[in-house]
Amino acid sequence: MNVVDSSGWLEYFAGGPNAAFFAPAIENTKRLIVPSITIYEVFKSLFRQRGEAEALNGIAAMHQGSVVDLDGTLAVSATRVSVENRLPIAGSIVLATARALACPASASN
Repeated sequence: MNVVDSSGWLEYFAGGPNAAFFAPAIENTKRLIVPSITIYEVFKSLFRQRGEAEALNGIAAMHQGSVVDLDGTLAVSATRVSVENRLPIAGSIVLATARALACPASASN
């Protein structure tokens, strides 16, 4: 399973210099896990920069993977991850989601 954080999605959508690095994880939708917090962050960024239509197209692509909602159990795990690693909320939710689903650790996951 693969998890891509918001910055990876935005790089991919922008066709940035590191887009090819994230492409294999994003395009393998059968193994793609999408924490709901990344949908929020990506939609917000795309909405601000490119407008609502582009933002909706972006999150439609994200929904090709398996979206994992933040529930109480995951929220507690994310809190522990945040405190132990001094991570902000979004990063801790993404990492806790990856750990909960036994995703491999790498820069693109």
